Amino acid sequence: MKKWCFAAVASLLMVVGPAALAGAAKQAMPKLASVSAAAMDAESGEMLLEKHANLQMPIASITKVMTAMVTLDANLDLNEKIRFSEQDRVAIDHYFSRIRTGSELPRGEVIRIALMSSENLAAASLARTYPGGSRAFVKAMNAKAAALGMSNTQFVDSSGLSEQNVSTASDLVKLVAAAAKYPTLREYSTTTVHTANFSRPRYKLAYVNTNPLVRYERWPADVSKTGYLDKAGRCLVMKTEVDGRPVVLVMLDSFGKRSPIGDAGRIKRWLETGNGGSVASSAWNYQRNKLAGYLAKQPTASLN
Repeated sequence: MKKWCFAAVASLLMVVGPAALAGAAKQAMPKLASVSAAAMDAESGEMLLEKHANLQMPIASITKVMTAMVTLDANLDLNEKIRFSEQDRVAIDHYFSRIRTGSELPRGEVIRIALMSSENLAAASLARTYPGGSRAFVKAMNAKAAALGMSNTQFVDSSGLSEQNVSTASDLVKLVAAAAKYPTLREYSTTTVHTANFSRPRYKLAYVNTNPLVRYERWPADVSKTGYLDKAGRCLVMKTEVDGRPVVLVMLDSFGKRSPIGDAGRIKRWLETGNGGSVASSAWNYQRNKLAGYLAKQPTASLN
């Protein structure tokens, strides 16, 4: 097994001392297109990388990982058919969905397409059909976050379409690590392609995983979820394998549609070889502008 770059950095301590090590470690950090990022050893809980990891920001459809967990925690019948309603469409502000109002799909399938293909209407229907309805569902989401030690996280809806769903990279590594303990969630979030069979009326819709690393089976993955909003940028969370070890990756507010995928590769390469890579100048400009906006809202944020 290749040595992780931290072993190399640790060896510098004996040669150059703590002050020089701090500069060397900073210089060795990988170049990323994401405003915020984190990597954690899933076995030991050791944080391997932190970039503005305590910066609170919108998380878009990463929200749906918590939506799935809360639904599964309730032990509801996964074979029970859920009917999609106009109320669900209102809940997502009539955001586009191919699902027909009034049609039905088993709850398990609803969770699957919410996770793998980020279907917003599916996420809304899971909250509405929860015992006590959507309000009780959001309350359960926030209670689960608190139980996981996600102290800088807030949820206001089940889909992630609200920019008020906020968290940090440090909190989200905890979410993904917890999600990986749910076999059903692991299966559904990493499904590559799927055909959902609706009833009343009967029709079929094909779905694909929104993460190309999973869709084309390029990386092993226990958990995967993408997210996007204008205010949140491109986001990606994964539990994967790096150099034979399970690692949780979080990339928030990346520049460009493929940037989170590129950052995942840069982190992986950095952990394996210490190579920090590079990103385009447009990504640096994007980060600088977005970071200034975040800091204006939370000037006391710890930036790691």
